[in-house]
Amino acid sequence: MIKKYILLGLTVLFSLNTYSQQIFSNNKYPLVDFRSPLDIVPVALAGSFGELRGNHFHSGMDYRTNQREGYPVYAIADGYISRLRVQNSGFGLALYINHPNGYTSVYGHLQRFSPKIAQQVKAIQYQKKSYEIDEFPNAQFLPVRKGDLIAYTGNSGSSGGPHLHFEIRDTKTEATINPLLFGLEVQDNVPPVIHSMYVYRLNKKPFNEFTPKQYFQVIGAGGTYHLNKVNTINLGGEVGFGIITTDKHNGASGTNGVYSIELALDGQTIYTSALEKFSFENSKGINSHIDYPTYINTKKSIQKSFVDPGNPLKIYYNLVNNGRIEFSDGKLHQLKYTITDGKGNKSVLAFNVQADAKATINTPAESPGTLNFAYNTINEFNNAEAKVVIPKGSLYNDLSFVYKKLPKPAGNAYSAIHQIQNNLSPLHTGFDLWIKADSALTKYKEKALIVNLVRSSQGGSFENGYVKATPRSFGSFFIAVDTIPPTVTPINIADGKSMVGISKMSFKIRDNLSGIKSFNGYIDGKWILMEFDTKSATLWHNFDERTTSGKHTLEIIVTDMKDNNKNYSITFYK
Repeated sequence: MIKKYILLGLTVLFSLNTYSQQIFSNNKYPLVDFRSPLDIVPVALAGSFGELRGNHFHSGMDYRTNQREGYPVYAIADGYISRLRVQNSGFGLALYINHPNGYTSVYGHLQRFSPKIAQQVKAIQYQKKSYEIDEFPNAQFLPVRKGDLIAYTGNSGSSGGPHLHFEIRDTKTEATINPLLFGLEVQDNVPPVIHSMYVYRLNKKPFNEFTPKQYFQVIGAGGTYHLNKVNTINLGGEVGFGIITTDKHNGASGTNGVYSIELALDGQTIYTSALEKFSFENSKGINSHIDYPTYINTKKSIQKSFVDPGNPLKIYYNLVNNGRIEFSDGKLHQLKYTITDGKGNKSVLAFNVQADAKATINTPAESPGTLNFAYNTINEFNNAEAKVVIPKGSLYNDLSFVYKKLPKPAGNAYSAIHQIQNNLSPLHTGFDLWIKADSALTKYKEKALIVNLVRSSQGGSFENGYVKATPRSFGSFFIAVDTIPPTVTPINIADGKSMVGISKMSFKIRDNLSGIKSFNGYIDGKWILMEFDTKSATLWHNFDERTTSGKHTLEIIVTDMKDNNKNYSITFYK
């Protein structure tokens, strides 16, 4: 049976048992292979695919679970569990299922696994003597059928509240794909909301925090928007545009991200971004996709409608001059934004631009003493006290690099402060940094690390009089040392206490600087599984048949990244 469907504005013919085709690519996705991972009705999302997050695009859909944990999670299709993952942060407890059609489903922030899977996970943890595991079983180890119970929803890892994080990935490439393209149902006839529009005076220069920009308020509803009190904008020279836009679906919707942004000039599309799929290695490219300086200063996410030359994302289509527009012909031009969500609902913002040479706004001159770094090569800076190496592929734009040496801070510091550029210039892969250490560091060299101004550890190791680290962002840095072991604070246990009738023992563990590296617990000298939640800094052990009645010794060893150990030892009764 053949039917005609409209998908995101594109008329597509397909059989009900075949595939959908996506508007901005030639990829086709199965529509009937997968069921929902939950039985909660109606479906409500706390986060959409590709939604803008700090340093990354959201890689799946977040299913709301009524602010509760413990809802059953089901396999969306036949397959086998291809990955068992337990993390202190990240996805927390997570399962991956490979399916015969070439896709992998991912279920994150789980409360617990189904009994059969939990038994296997616990056996692996005891075998490896580690709470954190990342295992890749073969197809025969844990096969599943469509609709099998595999886990329960939770709030583990870096979750900000109870929900199910769900993804569909390409099994071969591991690229993550918008789940809405697979026929998973979310009731949505609500068009995106357009909040504001910005004009950037690019002037044939790299975009940075000094690029002049103008704000325009947008008003409207129901898919139709216009600039507030402005009919025509006078612009001169090379210009780019940006937009703040969000989406909601029917019912209990969070403020979600949109699927696509199109910008047309005089009826011709000159820029399209479409969040069909992306690779994880490029996800940090969100900091090039948005106006990063504005995000750092205000937390507003303006999506630029022009593409930086070093932007690695593969989400752009129909580009003309990378979205940069030259207004120099003295004519009136029509601009139109079309914003589309994952269900095909659209919103439009149309406005006019009068090309006017007198309306040019020049870019401020560069500060004296800056170095010019090209985005497409390795860049280095050296002096007697610091060395910087920025690898090829880490800059999104050419950079006017600035270095400053500042006085040594008070307290735990073994070098001057070295300002490396500033935090308004984003990096894709970080950079290598060497800082020369004071002579007083010699006896602490194994405990040395580099920290930023808020004393957040960047890691580091001592090499030939320098401490080397690889910060992920520019900023100001100096050398400190970590000689203080972590702390272990018991919550419900004490020396000599009877734990009869108590199902678990709990602790708080913390470290002052370098961070927790490992934790291990032993009852009567035998390793036990200790579980950890990073958000609450809570460490616990659920008693099982391994702990029999009687008197027992308990030892907990917590180690930080600089190998400072805290040993906590008591006796207790069970």
